[in-house]
Amino acid sequence: MINARLMCLTWFQLAILISTCAHAAQPNVLVILADDLGFSDIGCYGGEINTPNLDSLAANGLRFTQFYNTARCWPTRGALLSGYYAQQIHRDALPAVSGGGQGRRPPWAQLLPKMLKPLGYRSYISGKWHVDGTPGDEGFDHSYIINDHDRFFYPKNHTRDDKPLPPVAPGTDYYATTAIADHAIECLQEHSEQHAGKPFFHYLAFISPHFPLQAPAEDIAKYSGKFSGGWDLARQQRWQRIEQMGIASGRLSKLEPQIGPPYHFANAIAELGSKEVNRELNWQDLTEEQRAFQAAKMEIHAAMVDRMDQEIGRVVAQLKAMKALDDTLILFLSDNGASAEIMIRGDGHNPNSPLGSAATYLCLGPGWSSAANTPFRRHKTWVHEGGISTPLIAHWPNGIQEHGKLRRRIGHVVDIAPTIVELAGGQWPTKVDDMDVPATPGRSLLSSFQADPTEPREAVWWLHEGNRALRDGDWKVVAAKGDPWELYNLKADRAETENLATAKPDKLAELVAKWEQRTADFTELASRDGVSAKAPRRKAQPGK
Repeated sequence: MINARLMCLTWFQLAILISTCAHAAQPNVLVILADDLGFSDIGCYGGEINTPNLDSLAANGLRFTQFYNTARCWPTRGALLSGYYAQQIHRDALPAVSGGGQGRRPPWAQLLPKMLKPLGYRSYISGKWHVDGTPGDEGFDHSYIINDHDRFFYPKNHTRDDKPLPPVAPGTDYYATTAIADHAIECLQEHSEQHAGKPFFHYLAFISPHFPLQAPAEDIAKYSGKFSGGWDLARQQRWQRIEQMGIASGRLSKLEPQIGPPYHFANAIAELGSKEVNRELNWQDLTEEQRAFQAAKMEIHAAMVDRMDQEIGRVVAQLKAMKALDDTLILFLSDNGASAEIMIRGDGHNPNSPLGSAATYLCLGPGWSSAANTPFRRHKTWVHEGGISTPLIAHWPNGIQEHGKLRRRIGHVVDIAPTIVELAGGQWPTKVDDMDVPATPGRSLLSSFQADPTEPREAVWWLHEGNRALRDGDWKVVAAKGDPWELYNLKADRAETENLATAKPDKLAELVAKWEQRTADFTELASRDGVSAKAPRRKAQPGK
């Protein structure tokens, strides 16, 4: 006789339960997502910032050199947790279908916790949400969410298990990066004490180093004078280390003096005064006052990355203490490239307060963002390599035998969810509550943990605010909004320095046709979910 409980399960849940019976040990999974981190900001990707904990994970695991995000916060988070491009699930816009930060996923687009729960996993999230719905409704067992992204010291809008918490009073020692790690450690401790027989999925979503540039004074002091040589020198030094590490080769991109922030906030520039620089200028062309101010901003950015690394070290120490590190897959990546944005929000900017304190509101800006994204061009929101390239560290002692190696497999955040579902012993759903589920465009990374795959990956696609791109093997077409298509051979020219559109018109046409076909396919799917093709597109919220 069929158990009554089983009768209540969906087809997908039953399939997963059957798969679980045949699957032995299920590893834990910890996904660590940084916010606005540049490709080369951390030490093991060529940066000068002190990141010993991430460097150790890389030395005892793998570094992926050609992994991509979506160029923006909420599309990346939706894609990472669902296994679909954000445009497929209304979390970013298509030319004829609305979507974006306020978009609602179709019911068939489940997030990872709901896919993992029938497999026996408990799920936790600490940090930034920026997905539709709430963590509790989406299957997370515990959550601490900071919805106030304008304050690292005294947030006014944060929740625990979907319930509002009181604002943090000024004058306390609260710092968001530390608080996020505290919650993660608390969840892991509870899991070890009360659910030791179950695997866990923990999504550790830091807000750092997203603006405002705010960090503990002792962390900032560690970098005093570190960046007085400017972003030109920093880019050259990072590029030398990147080449020595074998992470990338070819040519270092040049600064583009015409490129500034993706959004124009004239009032912010006026308030910050002549010390601020809103273009990718040569360091030597800045005034002495500008150089001092810009160097100070990078000191704070470095301090934020440094503090994030320190807190990651505490979380890893907790995994060691509960004897879970060896069988935990840790993935570390960033939601987009470093940001060229310059704005003032939150509580405003007091120029008389110490830079990096709670009373100040600064942004990294295009000069240092270019250094953070070395060796690539452009920034967050653009789909040139600087906006979409992310480090990806994979660490799993019981599952990754090679240590300190590079993986050149082309990957995208849509690959994360299929990887975790396969790792957990499940299969991707074809039905959810009697609804057909499209095949995920993601490809599991598990084979890459043993060796670098030689077979080509399906083309990777981008569209964000009119910026568009497609990478197919070594070739990439890309265009900023309103600009003509460019063509690059990324095997020879990863930094997109030599546009081959005129020299190779047939290859250009081939890739543009693929981009257009994928866009049409996504439009058909998104329109099928009841969204009017004539519905107005939601405007993006700058800085999110």
